[in-house]
Amino acid sequence: MIEFLRRYPLPVIVLAQLFGTSLWFSINGVWLSLASELGLPESQLGHLTLAVQGGFIAGTLGFAVTGLADRFGASRIFAVASVLGALVNAGFVMTADSAALSVFWRFATGLCLAGIYPLGMKMVIAWTPKYAGAALAWLVGMLTLGTALPHLMRGATFGMPWEWPLLGSSLLALAGGAVVFLLGDGPHLPKSTGRIPLRQGVAALRVPRFRAVAGGYFGHMWELYALWTLIPLLVGRELTRLDLGDDLIPWFAFAIIGIGAVGCVGGGWFSRSKGREWVARWALTVSGAICLLYPWLGGLPPAVLIVLLFVWGLSVIADSPQFSALAAQTAPKASIGSSLAVMNAVGFSLSLPAIWLTSTLWGQLELWVVLLLVPGPVLGLWSLAKVRLGSRP
Repeated sequence: MIEFLRRYPLPVIVLAQLFGTSLWFSINGVWLSLASELGLPESQLGHLTLAVQGGFIAGTLGFAVTGLADRFGASRIFAVASVLGALVNAGFVMTADSAALSVFWRFATGLCLAGIYPLGMKMVIAWTPKYAGAALAWLVGMLTLGTALPHLMRGATFGMPWEWPLLGSSLLALAGGAVVFLLGDGPHLPKSTGRIPLRQGVAALRVPRFRAVAGGYFGHMWELYALWTLIPLLVGRELTRLDLGDDLIPWFAFAIIGIGAVGCVGGGWFSRSKGREWVARWALTVSGAICLLYPWLGGLPPAVLIVLLFVWGLSVIADSPQFSALAAQTAPKASIGSSLAVMNAVGFSLSLPAIWLTSTLWGQLELWVVLLLVPGPVLGLWSLAKVRLGSRP
């Protein structure tokens, strides 16, 4: 069994990433049923999403401060985080009627995800260093599908108890942790024997090439998770205009977020000939243009806007694996794990105000809230323009 898994490490890691990251938006997938049953306002969805992001930030900073990301085996951290994530996600199911406990469980879920997503990146680099860009494209593609998966699970169980898809996410996380534990760590990334403190991860930002990549990633993150939070609301608006039922929202939300996996893999393919920076620039340009134009097009037929949402979902995540590969390439070799942890922590910190602003103001502004996301792609493109990376896989 172990030999079979190690023969195909990339499929094992990306499948485990898909299963583990299904915890990320597990609440968003069942939100309509959950809110209806418990009488929760739309703003509470933003609070719960913010709690996950906050937990992830705290977790990545914890890895950076303690050096755990560089001192211990990535596969073991991934496995432990998956098991704990499955348990705390199930804890939410048991105490969903308590606002305080709900926020706590989602924060704890974010802490666990900090041991899944960044460690998955490190494992990909350790197993497939020569094809890091394309491999990370598959990994982030699975993160995207994992984010979308709760919407699919809810669509398939619409009319059934909302607890079912959440417990299903917990079972998937357990399975992902198990296969990664059996796979073990890759042979191509040396382990650090010393403590890698936070300052060494921050020190990578003094490297001009790494700083340019990080700036592009920060702009990308301002837009990404806020858009994913808004997708059910944006879709719901168009389906209402078409006189279609709410039962279709999870299916469309899954498809629009999930198509980003195609963008990730396609971007990885293009990066082989065009370079990683080229892919990142074009993805930021396309998503930024849609972000700027979308509210002004709100009067177009709903079908046209739904198609535009698919294009947005495709482009908004396509640059992410390229930023990760570029960051791993430009970060100091001895502190790759901590450098990525710091970059992730800052990027996810920037997602917090974007999520809060858009989810809070949706009721007043509706489509116009997406203009608040425009600074993200603008910042990202400006940062990438400062240093020519000239990188290829």
